[in-house]
Amino acid sequence: MNKDWKIYTKTGDKGETSLIGGQRVPKYHDRIEAYGTLDELNSFVGLLRDSILDEGLKEKLFLIQNHLFVAESILAKGEGDVSRSLPSLSEAEVLFLESEIDKMNESLPALANFLLPGGHIVVSYSHVARCICRRAERIIIKVSESYQVPELLIQYLNRLSDYFFVLARKLSQDLNVPEVIWKADK
Repeated sequence: MNKDWKIYTKTGDKGETSLIGGQRVPKYHDRIEAYGTLDELNSFVGLLRDSILDEGLKEKLFLIQNHLFVAESILAKGEGDVSRSLPSLSEAEVLFLESEIDKMNESLPALANFLLPGGHIVVSYSHVARCICRRAERIIIKVSESYQVPELLIQYLNRLSDYFFVLARKLSQDLNVPEVIWKADK
């Protein structure tokens, strides 16, 4: 980036922003909400990654952050002509998540109860990431009713929220903290 580049452009001062390709939309537009929520998730995954000591897991979370950035760019593409090619998600990213979920599940006890987030701050971070991911998925499904959204993107987010749930369980196990079991009042 040019050292003279400025973060502020003043083009959004009246409540609009541009999609990739130049199409102007209000900042409350569903697509902005969708990729903004993915950006929030990506930031939270960064916090989770920074809170973990396991270098292998950090690398996996970094890869997930890159996948999320690709997903953001997919949602930010406007209806107009885009002069540059944009990255895309493939089935390999979904299979990566499924493989990681299966590996973590191998050492986890069977789930017999509903769990409450908590037990350790890192476990809670993983649950927050799961919740933000589910919200992003809901928003993107809504967006898909009006705009073309690759099915694979929705599938990826669905699997990613499962990944964060299983990761929370695995982190509880690795940190030797008990899972917090929900007990219904009777």
